[in-house]
Amino acid sequence: MLDKILRKIEKFIPRKLYRFFQPAYHFLLALFGALIYRFPGRKIFVLGVTGTKGKTSTIEIVNAILEEAGYKTAIISTLRFKIGKKEERNLFKMTMPGRFFIQKTLRRAVRAKCDYALVEMTSEGSRFSRHKFTYLNALIFTNISPEHIESHGSFENYLNAKLEIAKALGSSPKENRVVVANRDDKYADKFLDIKVEAKKTFSVADAKPFTLSSNGTDFTLDGRAIHSKLSGEFNLYNILAAVTFARTQNIDSQTIVRALEKFGGIRGRMEKIELDPLDPARGKQGFTVIVDYAHTADSMEKVYQVFQNQKKICVFGATGGGRDKWKRPEMGRVAMRYCDHIILTDDDSYDEDPKAIIGDIQKGMGETSRVEVVVNRRLAIREAFKHAKTGDAVIITGKGTDPYLMGPNGTKIEWDDATVAREELRNLYNI
Repeated sequence: MLDKILRKIEKFIPRKLYRFFQPAYHFLLALFGALIYRFPGRKIFVLGVTGTKGKTSTIEIVNAILEEAGYKTAIISTLRFKIGKKEERNLFKMTMPGRFFIQKTLRRAVRAKCDYALVEMTSEGSRFSRHKFTYLNALIFTNISPEHIESHGSFENYLNAKLEIAKALGSSPKENRVVVANRDDKYADKFLDIKVEAKKTFSVADAKPFTLSSNGTDFTLDGRAIHSKLSGEFNLYNILAAVTFARTQNIDSQTIVRALEKFGGIRGRMEKIELDPLDPARGKQGFTVIVDYAHTADSMEKVYQVFQNQKKICVFGATGGGRDKWKRPEMGRVAMRYCDHIILTDDDSYDEDPKAIIGDIQKGMGETSRVEVVVNRRLAIREAFKHAKTGDAVIITGKGTDPYLMGPNGTKIEWDDATVAREELRNLYNI
């Protein structure tokens, strides 16, 4: 509530004045929120997870391991807010909500006697001091690649916003602080440079030999063969990040393996869309349907590579009108490289013309008959299913679990790719 009131007040502050005082303003808001809720981060183990990709998935895998070990957890992430067994979907369309919300959620976690609070931390959140006064015990760094460049002004600013989160761990008053970093990422050393008691790294080499398929991942951990239902090398990285952190908490290998093998997946992240087993149309679906949050060329490529042995019908737009325009032709080029048929559609166009966004994507495609434009996202999904044959893969990217389609002047339509996909599957079979 306080965050909403403050956002309304901000609109009446002259833009130049607001920009000048912005850093101090947001810092004071973070301090004020922590004071109101009596600095809850001091009384619970707080794990931050940051990076360009993999944050939500890593948090969910860490959560599964901690719960398997008998711990009670809280989560603040793009996907959901959770206190123990109680959870709600994140409907804010922002990974890190306002400072008051974060501090209130940490206080609720303390009251519920949670052992761990798992907090997804973003560059945008860092810019607005939302990570301040959370008092980190540990930080996982997943990876860094260009993202939110227009918002931050440059890649260097984006990286520095991430590093501010690492610095927050370095200045945290907690004991036995831990940083876990992906040593395969060229920026890992910058996160490992902070002064903390323990520094741990992980690499995909730690899981060799491993086999990747659309049905999951088989890999090796401490000489033991493990099967995870999660697909893709990117998910293998997320698993290794979670395992490395779990080991710093002295969780034994048997518990870790049990959790990994039980873990079924994450909504909106390589989510396989199937009808309910009791649905009359269930047996008619001969093709695979995947919903994933991938919204950059690199992340799309990694999703498509999982289904390299299947004909792919790809549905996507370019997440976020008015931002990161540079990536649109790149997304088009990647789709052309991997997809057999492409349907370009709307994806949070905000105040920008969705057809202009699609036109930018097409600049990376050249002349081709493989591309179809269907601006209405529901109709685009419906069209993809009409094209699909037995054995094909329909891959719907960009939204994941985002709860709204954002339009001009702040308008929004309630949305969920997975729900719409299931509805259109039923319509396809006249059920």
